[in-house]
Amino acid sequence: MDFKDYYAALGVSESASPEEIKKAYRKLARKYHPDVSKEAKADEKFKDVGEAYEVLKDPEKRAEYDQLRKYGARADGSFEPPPGWQSASGFGAGGYTEADARGFSDFFEEIFGGGGHGGFSRGGFGGAGGGYRQQMRGEDVHARLALFLEEVFQGCEKKVSFTVHEADQQGRFRPRQKTLNVKIPAGMRDGQHLRLKGQGSPGFGGGEAGDLLLEIELAPHPTFTVEGRDVLVTVPVAPWEAALGASVTVPTVGSRVSVKVPKNSSSGRKLRLKGKGLPGKHPGDQIVVLQIVMPEQHSKEAEQLYQKLAKAEKPFNPRSKLHL
Repeated sequence: MDFKDYYAALGVSESASPEEIKKAYRKLARKYHPDVSKEAKADEKFKDVGEAYEVLKDPEKRAEYDQLRKYGARADGSFEPPPGWQSASGFGAGGYTEADARGFSDFFEEIFGGGGHGGFSRGGFGGAGGGYRQQMRGEDVHARLALFLEEVFQGCEKKVSFTVHEADQQGRFRPRQKTLNVKIPAGMRDGQHLRLKGQGSPGFGGGEAGDLLLEIELAPHPTFTVEGRDVLVTVPVAPWEAALGASVTVPTVGSRVSVKVPKNSSSGRKLRLKGKGLPGKHPGDQIVVLQIVMPEQHSKEAEQLYQKLAKAEKPFNPRSKLHL
C-alpha cells in the first residue's frame, strides 16, 4: 500500500491553518475538476485533492493522520499502519461532506475504513456508469457597502455591484460583474454582515451557489456618532441654561425633540433619550452630551453680573478635585 502525503497533495505545510487548507483545496479542486479541467490526469489529481481535503479538514482525522505520518513511508514508498491500528474518528462517524469516497485510495480505506470501496455515496454524487463526479459549492463573496446614518436608521434599497468567478465554455474561470438591488433593513450596524443566500459564485457539478456577505460600513456623520446601537450628539448650552435649567431643542436622526436640561448641569453631563437610537428588536438610545459654551464677547452689564456672581459664589472651587 502506498503512503499518501496529503499535505503535499494540497501544497500546504504541516502547520497550515484550516483556512489555508480550505483555500488550497478550493483552488486545486477548480483546477482539476473533471467538468472543466484540460490538465493531464485531471481526474486522478482531483481525487487526490478531494481525499487529502477530506482528511485534513477534519480535526480528528487530521490528528490521526499526523500521528501515523510519523511512521512515514518506507524506502520503497509503501506503508503499513501500526499493528492493531483502528481509527477513532472512523469514516462513518467523522463527518463526510463533499467528496465521493469511491475514488479514495487503499491508504484512506486502510486508515479510516469503510469508504474506499464500500460504496459510500451522498445524494447527488456519482456520474453515469460509476464515473467520478463531485458537487462543489460556489465561493462566498464578500463585498462592502457604505451607508449614511439616515439610510441605516430608516432602512433603504441600494444597488450593489461585485465580482463572482465562473467557468466559461472552455473551462476557464472568468470574473463576472454582478449587480443586485438589495434591501437594507433598518438598524444595521457598522461592520455587521448581511448574508444573501445563493448570490455568490456559481457552484460546480450542480453544487449550490455561494452566498454574498455584504458588510455594512457606516460613513462618518457631521453631527452624530454611533456606539453600538446608541446614537450620541453633543449639544451646546449657555452657562445660564446649565445653571438655571432650560428646555432646549435637540436633533435626533431625522427629527428634533425638546429636552429638559436639569439645573446645575456641568459640561459633559449625559442625558439619555430612551429608544431614540438605532431601531431593532432592542433599539438603542440617543445620548445627549451637554457642552457649556461661552459667548465670544460679553456686554458691560453681563461682566458686572459675572463680578457679582463671583462674589456670591466665592466659596466654590471648581479645581478642588485637583487639590488646587
